[in-house]
Amino acid sequence: MNNSINFDLWDTLLKKYVNEQGRVNYAAWKRDEPEVLANWLLSIATLQINENAGTPLNINDQLALWINLYNAFTVATILEKYPIKSVLPRILGIPNWLGFLWFFQRQIYIVGGKNYSLAEIENKILREKLQEPRIHFAIVCASIGCPLLRAGAYYPEQVLSQLDDDARRFINNPDKVKYDADKEILYCSKIFKWYRQDFLHVAPSVPEYIRSYLNTELPLTASTPVKYLYYDWNLNQQFYRISS
Repeated sequence: MNNSINFDLWDTLLKKYVNEQGRVNYAAWKRDEPEVLANWLLSIATLQINENAGTPLNINDQLALWINLYNAFTVATILEKYPIKSVLPRILGIPNWLGFLWFFQRQIYIVGGKNYSLAEIENKILREKLQEPRIHFAIVCASIGCPLLRAGAYYPEQVLSQLDDDARRFINNPDKVKYDADKEILYCSKIFKWYRQDFLHVAPSVPEYIRSYLNTELPLTASTPVKYLYYDWNLNQQFYRISS
């Protein structure tokens, strides 16, 4: 990979501050190493990562690059603002969607001298360009309802198997997907609702996509009724002692 990014520092930080449940110890991270991640991301800002920088990046390079950066930018933003309760702030108990848009739509993240927003990385690069639906089990918006944050970096030579592991972990997590055999209803994360078309690029239906990753056999077909679970926007942190 020409002009490649070394993800080892990001990998070390994740292994240090993320547990098996994908929860982040933001308190310890901010207390002990508040600038390490931000400084690493600054070093990436001027690195030329484009088709004219030499050998074009293959799809595995690009997937590892942009998944890592999406998650790193998200975590860095949380660390900057921490302590906070959610990326979806509430005013008088009402979700403040303007705050949510502020988090995801600002073009403040610089890669190769170009500004990106989190939404642009997700929608323009990972979804439209690379067209890999399994990224929805890998990129994390710092919320409990998101996929579990992997306690380690993605690497080009492993990224496809890592994404497969992520899909299986997500789909076999009863907090994200469960089946009511008595009512014959499939309950699943709203991620399958919001990004339904991405999954239909590779499967005839959402239930059949889910069935392909299940560890146990379930009678899921295109006609299986689907209902969506509550999406928890609370911060994916290890500790909850945040004053109001």
